[in-house]
Amino acid sequence: MNLDLNGKPVNVDDALVDPAMPLLWVLRDVLQLTGTKYGCGVAACGACTVWVDGAAVRSCVTPLSAVAGKAVRTIESLAAPDGALHPLQRAWIAHQVPQCGYCQSGLLMAAAALLAKNRNPSDAEIDASVTNLCRCGTTVRVREAIKTAARELRAESGTKPPAAGRATP
Repeated sequence: MNLDLNGKPVNVDDALVDPAMPLLWVLRDVLQLTGTKYGCGVAACGACTVWVDGAAVRSCVTPLSAVAGKAVRTIESLAAPDGALHPLQRAWIAHQVPQCGYCQSGLLMAAAALLAKNRNPSDAEIDASVTNLCRCGTTVRVREAIKTAARELRAESGTKPPAAGRATP
């Protein structure tokens, strides 16, 4: 079974790995990418969030067969290849978002998926798109970090914020 994992072609031998195995376990146990976390196993908490073809997906309930031929991106790929942190990672640090840190990779991937589509999200849009649970209660800091990263991404691209209620590319 072929997929594009973090920008590189990967073949997972479906003779050795059951195509029904959740993507989370393929990433962690087979491919040794342990940044994606197990939280609940029922797609409720979001600790396992990755991107599949640019959309935030809960990998604990996504079978390997569902991502065949698709682009899968994990937290390991969020920073630039040269190690430069993504604007969200920098904002996470600046706003002191992490507490225990367990949910952070899923939160970052959900937030990055949102900002890839909307560079000026409102609180309501953030709440609707980033539904991950944080038991430490850093939701206010998460929102502020997302807004900080959005401003940085707009500045990098030379995009001005749109009129109220309109998303930027």
